[in-house]
Amino acid sequence: MGLGSNIGDRAGNLLLAVRGLIEASFCVKKLSAVYETEPVDIDCDTTFLNMAAEIEAESITPTQMMARLLRIEYLLGRTDKSLKKSRTIDLDLLFYGNEQMNSPFLTLPHPRLHLRNFVLVPLSEIAPGFIHPVLGKDIRTLLEETPDAAEVRRWRPTEAVDAQMTSTG
Repeated sequence: MGLGSNIGDRAGNLLLAVRGLIEASFCVKKLSAVYETEPVDIDCDTTFLNMAAEIEAESITPTQMMARLLRIEYLLGRTDKSLKKSRTIDLDLLFYGNEQMNSPFLTLPHPRLHLRNFVLVPLSEIAPGFIHPVLGKDIRTLLEETPDAAEVRRWRPTEAVDAQMTSTG
């Protein structure tokens, strides 16, 4: 799954989302590093923090999983699911194993993940060999072949502090 935030305490929002996953009975198996990216298809100036997670839940359908993710988003202050707006948290179900589905509520695999560096970079960190069930290519190859040239920078929470200390010291 993909996680992103560009409003408020972005890192704190990601942490609260991971905690929300655990509280919603998901097993968080892997977490990527956090990456900073420019907004894509959103009219705003605030950069995003993005990461990927591998999660599991027993005896749950993809639709039920997505409903739980939407509930976590709501609890963390996201009330507008518009694609063109900033967000406290965005939780995207990218894959559900090799399952494929297309409904008004959920499309699996996520239809644009192979076109977005901000998804592919963290995803390639935790699942480089996972084969996209529709495209038939692993995540590493999708990252190499994506037309997206947007920069994805590994985020360090101390960078702002380091910069401040350098300028004053």
